[in-house]
Amino acid sequence: LQTRMQSLQPDPKAQYRSVYEALKRIVLTEGVWRPLRGINVTMLGAGPAHAMYFACYEQLKKSLSDTLQHGGNSHLANGIAGSVATLLHDAVMNPAEVVKQRMQMFNSPHTSVLACVRSVHRTEGLGAFYRSYTTQLTMNVPFQAIHFITYELLQEHLNPLRQYHPQSHIVAGAVAGAVAAAATTPLDVCKTLLNTQEDVALSSLNIRGHLSGMLNALRTVYSLGGARGFFKGVQARVIYQMPSTAIAWSVYEFFKYLLAGETLDKR
Repeated sequence: LQTRMQSLQPDPKAQYRSVYEALKRIVLTEGVWRPLRGINVTMLGAGPAHAMYFACYEQLKKSLSDTLQHGGNSHLANGIAGSVATLLHDAVMNPAEVVKQRMQMFNSPHTSVLACVRSVHRTEGLGAFYRSYTTQLTMNVPFQAIHFITYELLQEHLNPLRQYHPQSHIVAGAVAGAVAAAATTPLDVCKTLLNTQEDVALSSLNIRGHLSGMLNALRTVYSLGGARGFFKGVQARVIYQMPSTAIAWSVYEFFKYLLAGETLDKR
């Protein structure tokens, strides 16, 4: 839904006024499984990407907090650790995002992940899978900085003893995801444009070849949608990020608690 609603010049059959209307029309006209298009490539990339992401975050957070605040909880350390962890995460997820969003576009010619990978590689080269990497990093670094700082700040108030507390992890994760998602939507719209290379939008501005570069994407979005264009799909993005980050944090904190307990038992 987010990919569809961020389209700058969508097909008349794919113009939606709300998230609910988009979901309803897609299911009725394209089938009940259409909203899950691209889930396999997302799952394939998410495992290794998140493993590196959290491992890097925990290690850096501990090291930087010891340096900056002598073992205390430093918000600056949390922000830096989250930003650096994003570099590793996006290196894995960027190609997966390109394939996923190409498959999610209205009337996408790609019927499978492998077919999409082959088509993009044949027509645009390997560089196409990382065309939006700098834009995604530019978006995700502030996203993760806001996300981690907000999460850790809420944890201080909801869970001051920093124990395993599922309700606080869910609430803090959801709020942190919503705030970060809303703040970084303009760059996400640019990322979607670079990933999908939306033909109708580029043709309307007589852009030949493939669009690349964050500045070019920013100019294109503004030319076609003005300031409001940078917030296309913001509702879908926030609705997506809230449960996503809530689930991610609650599952992560659960396994962290579980593994720490097993380690103590063994000792």
